[in-house]
Amino acid sequence: MKYDVIVIGGGPSGLMASIAAAEHGASVLLIDKGDKLGRKLGISGGGRCNVTNAKEIDELIQYIPGNGRFLHSAFAHFSNKDIIRFFENLGIALKEEDRGRMFPVSDKAKTVVDALISKARKLGVEMRTNRPVDKVQYRDNVPVGVRLRSGETVSSRTVIIATGGKSVPQTGSTGDGYPWAMEAGHTITELFPTEVPITVQEPFIRSKELQGLSLRNITLSVWNPKGKKIIEHEGDMLFTHFGISGPAALRASQFVVKAQKKFDTRLIRVTVDLFPDKSVDELYHASMNLARQDPKKAIKNVLKPLLPERMIPLFLKLAGLQEDTTFDNIPKQPWLMLANLMKEFPMQANGTLSIEEAFVTGGGIHLKEIDPKTMMSKLAAGLFFCGEVMDIHGYTGGYNITAAFTTGYTAGMSAAQFCNQT
Repeated sequence: MKYDVIVIGGGPSGLMASIAAAEHGASVLLIDKGDKLGRKLGISGGGRCNVTNAKEIDELIQYIPGNGRFLHSAFAHFSNKDIIRFFENLGIALKEEDRGRMFPVSDKAKTVVDALISKARKLGVEMRTNRPVDKVQYRDNVPVGVRLRSGETVSSRTVIIATGGKSVPQTGSTGDGYPWAMEAGHTITELFPTEVPITVQEPFIRSKELQGLSLRNITLSVWNPKGKKIIEHEGDMLFTHFGISGPAALRASQFVVKAQKKFDTRLIRVTVDLFPDKSVDELYHASMNLARQDPKKAIKNVLKPLLPERMIPLFLKLAGLQEDTTFDNIPKQPWLMLANLMKEFPMQANGTLSIEEAFVTGGGIHLKEIDPKTMMSKLAAGLFFCGEVMDIHGYTGGYNITAAFTTGYTAGMSAAQFCNQT
């Protein structure tokens, strides 16, 4: 049998592409090399599946720093509001949580995965798992089907590559789609890890004295070697045995990687503001007042209401203060240094964990070679792309899945329309 559309990859973009193509009248084959579909979707959002984000489109695009503007046309076809309606029409009740994140009321990713598979099945999509694709077959640089590793060939009029990047490889994202795109003449921009923990080269990290300590509602900033702030992110942060993690660190990670490359340097300065809503002067006087209220108490104990207890010895050491100093003996300049540390606690980042350990892959198929209105290759008519295989990446919080769903829908719809026109 010859299909209208073959979709390679059963993640969020591939599932949505299959559904959209079938809804628009195409015969569709969805192929995945794994034993089940939607594996990455099933672990997203901590296993709860953050299906999209409710922000307005212009603001939402700002949270997709990796070429989010490319998605304007795709959002015109299938926006985040359409994603919400899509799932609600499938009987999946959604709820909005902090920062616009949308989750199923069930709090189970399986609910979302099962609904997508069920919808595809009802539309007549043929789904084959445990079928690794060996290569996309081209004739005169036009896709004509795929060859499986088993040796079987399957013919089609169009092919959609939805294989993901190289992050979270246990879900099947191992970069399979890049060579298939290159065979059609496409350029792959340099791949790098995003939304990944940052590694830090500091004695207090190596000694693990802060390991496991979580900071709430801080601001993490990344600086270039010239002392200019590149980016800052608010949120929570966690000290680990290798550096820092948590939402703020994950969002800042891509800027560490990019700064290392741009400035050809190994170490990038990052700073933590423990009190984003207070000034250095306010912190100086607030901490001094605490000491004044109990003048005989050692400052290591005075500071406990203000700072995480495990950070106090480190802060005092960096400020040049003795732990047993009392109010009458507090030196002004070191105390001012302490207040500055609360606002700008410095660390030297020396990179991130690997791309395989990242949540998202940066880089991918060059967007100048893809039509943003259809997701079709500008180099090979009938070849389409969607999801993380392209050079698009966003922050965690529903933004990457939104990009996957919107590009998947656009690619599927466009592939079906291409078949109707040719």
